[in-house]
Amino acid sequence: MLGRLNHVALAVPDLAAAVAAYRNTLGAEVTEPQALPEHGVTVVFVNVGNAKIELLEPLGEGSPIAAFLAKNPSGGMHHLCYEVDDILAARDQLKGAGARVLGDGDPKIGAHGKPVLFLHPKDFFGTLIELEQS
Repeated sequence: MLGRLNHVALAVPDLAAAVAAYRNTLGAEVTEPQALPEHGVTVVFVNVGNAKIELLEPLGEGSPIAAFLAKNPSGGMHHLCYEVDDILAARDQLKGAGARVLGDGDPKIGAHGKPVLFLHPKDFFGTLIELEQS
């Protein structure tokens, strides 16, 4: 079911500082910031060749990233994103196996313009999992 690792998401308290560190200190190629109001975040992607690093900053006080940063003020790893061929088939298979899909279970459009779902971290050893249709 799982395809390649698409990205590792890092929640950051200051997106501009994180972008500067990746671009200027590490010499990475970084995209322009993209606001995703439906997800409550502003994101940038750092290209690392075989996958991406997604830097997430809260967009508004109701952002789930704001809650994460309240517990982890310096930031940290937020989730892993894996590609799947058919997100609805993956969702149904996972639910049948007892995994919990967050939200209402319907995919939303993610930062890459593709359908995404999130799986409960308690079902995957404390790690939030995002699935993105490839």
